[in-house]
Amino acid sequence: MKVVLDTNVLLVSFSSKSNYRWVFDSFLQEQISLCVTTDILIEYEEIITKHMGRTFATLVLNLLENAPNLELITKYFKWNLIQADADDNKFVDCAVASGAKYLVSNDKHFKVLKEIPFPKIEIITANEFKSILRKAKLTS
Repeated sequence: MKVVLDTNVLLVSFSSKSNYRWVFDSFLQEQISLCVTTDILIEYEEIITKHMGRTFATLVLNLLENAPNLELITKYFKWNLIQADADDNKFVDCAVASGAKYLVSNDKHFKVLKEIPFPKIEIITANEFKSILRKAKLTS
């Protein structure tokens, strides 16, 4: 299942004590394919460094970049669908270009995508994603 993870979801998933650890584990166990662009990887590195330090950010980025289920996407068009925080559009553009099943975010700025008929992007919260993954495990 192809997904795009907003930085806010990825960031809270690293700690083994986090309620969202299952997000990172689903990536590590190759249950999901994580779709990213260079811009997204740069943001991941910047935010992880800010909150957890350069050493940890380097480890995470190396792990992501060398994982078989990371898909580096080239985007050819900027949709500019989110006006409230234009920086969030990198995730939207990646979702469209990759054909990702879901864009996972807890950021309220993404809610506008539910009202946009084209391109259709399935925006879900981390908790909704957890339910989807649970159902997928039951059927496999």
